[in-house]
Amino acid sequence: MGKYDKYSSQSRQAKKPWAIHPIWRGIGCLMMLLIPILSYAGAVLLVEANLDQDWFVMPGEMIREISVPVIGPVDHLWGNLLFTLALSLIGFALLTAIYALVYQLIGPPRYGPLDAPPERRRARGRR
Repeated sequence: MGKYDKYSSQSRQAKKPWAIHPIWRGIGCLMMLLIPILSYAGAVLLVEANLDQDWFVMPGEMIREISVPVIGPVDHLWGNLLFTLALSLIGFALLTAIYALVYQLIGPPRYGPLDAPPERRRARGRR
């Protein structure tokens, strides 16, 4: 670029060496919708099973019926929402751990062809 050339932002932008395939964005969006829905379904089953089996005590505020204006009365709404939050966190953490494991196994190499090998340092002798 010379001294009197016009500035162009398009010529300056570097092209990314990689691009995310659009299908992975779709899968990520689907998982962001699917995990909370499945977590709520699991929470409903878990709260109902807890009421039958008495695994742990739930406060009365969590198991009472709540009236939602548009939907109507919902049994155990606060308990379901609390367990939905917990199951969603577990689901996203599990998904992240699986992704990290797969990426470590089949991802790109840590060092590229132009990277220098890591330095080996000798341990100093103790005095």
